[in-house]
Amino acid sequence: MDITKDLPQNITKLIDQYKLTNETDFDHLVGNGGYIPQNQDVLIDLIVAIAQGKNILLKGPTGSGKTKLAETLSALFNQPLFSVNCSVDLDVESFVGFKTIDYKDGKQVIDFVPGPLVQAMKNGHFLYIDEINMAKPETLPVINGVLDYRRQITNPLTNEVIKAKEGFNVIAAINEGYIGTTRLNEALKNRFIVIDVSYLQGEQLKSLIKDHTNLNDDKLINQFAQLSQDLISATEQGKVSEDAASIRALLDACDLSEMIPPKRAIKRAITDKLEDDREKDVVRNLADMLFGS
Repeated sequence: MDITKDLPQNITKLIDQYKLTNETDFDHLVGNGGYIPQNQDVLIDLIVAIAQGKNILLKGPTGSGKTKLAETLSALFNQPLFSVNCSVDLDVESFVGFKTIDYKDGKQVIDFVPGPLVQAMKNGHFLYIDEINMAKPETLPVINGVLDYRRQITNPLTNEVIKAKEGFNVIAAINEGYIGTTRLNEALKNRFIVIDVSYLQGEQLKSLIKDHTNLNDDKLINQFAQLSQDLISATEQGKVSEDAASIRALLDACDLSEMIPPKRAIKRAITDKLEDDREKDVVRNLADMLFGS
């Protein structure tokens, strides 16, 4: 599905003006497209923000497609995408790089191996920071200068001042309230344009299932789309966690159901990932209502 075919001409022009014109050694890092936005306004707003050099914060529940959206933006703008996956163990070296011992002309030397932040800045590419609110608060200040008008950092390991090349953009993702996350510092959040990424539903979800799974049976596709809507409602009512409503897990179930019974596919891809027995019962009951007990 071409998600740009119905975009206004001035928006597609922004993409064409931004795209890299020459092939680079980083072509293999250009993301794959495929994200289908819930509405066109989301895509338009993202394109405008990136074309203007704004930092993007994708906010949404787990499995809602934030990473896929970042990869789609990378593909749209033909920009390589360097990634940082945040965790409580993330340190400054994970962003900027590290020192290592090497040998040149028979002599031992200390080399610096650039990390994803430095590579993206020096080459004018995209940097994707996944689950940014899962990183330790003391790690994130290293990128403050990167996210404001200065667009530069002083490498704490080499003292080199690195100024971002034109084309550099930061796309971050956040899942507020998820286990292991912390509240994002307001000063940091204010450096981003925030885009809410919700679960796909209805016709968009059906198109996603048809385009990205092996499932071809229209009846089953409709049933899985309804299951997704029911799981989202159950999440909103506090009956199940966001993991149960993950679109990623739903697509796995659709793939499996091409070869095994749907309820068994749901058990493997969704139900058995849950730890709470009451949540498992909710998913089983919804599956029974849709696919028969």
